[in-house]
Amino acid sequence: MRMELIQPFINAADAVFAEALQAPTKIADLSMDEDTYRRKGVAALIAIKGDIEGRVILDLAPEVAMRVANQLAGAALPESEQVIRETVCELANMVIGNSVTLLNDQGFRFKVFPPDIHMSEEGLGGSADTEAMVLCIETPCGEIYLNIAMHYLHRRRSERNTVSTLD
Repeated sequence: MRMELIQPFINAADAVFAEALQAPTKIADLSMDEDTYRRKGVAALIAIKGDIEGRVILDLAPEVAMRVANQLAGAALPESEQVIRETVCELANMVIGNSVTLLNDQGFRFKVFPPDIHMSEEGLGGSADTEAMVLCIETPCGEIYLNIAMHYLHRRRSERNTVSTLD
């Protein structure tokens, strides 16, 4: 995996969480994962298609999402599944918004799809050309997980063309 594709997501996540929670954050764990992703709590999935393709999953335990929601609201909110899901999707939007700006500045063109709640317990593993990077960000509200799987589309097209000319 090319770091220039994932570094914008790491930088954006760190900045968004530090600013939104008004406290320092720490990237506690970073690993490459070709295995199937196992959801930790409430997860939002954002698909990206274009010059670069892949997906980003933002994953929070329900209690962490509720603490973040309370912090963002500046008051105690009634605990509800709806509030938790909306919080995770809003955080995902914030991270992706900052990441997209950084990637656009590098000249990449792509479409970002709205976040969907990722409900299955597992799924979305890496593939032969796409590893998934998983990182844990420690915040005052608890651990937030970011799973990033990206690749260059043009590389896949050129590989397909090479294979078809060999046939």
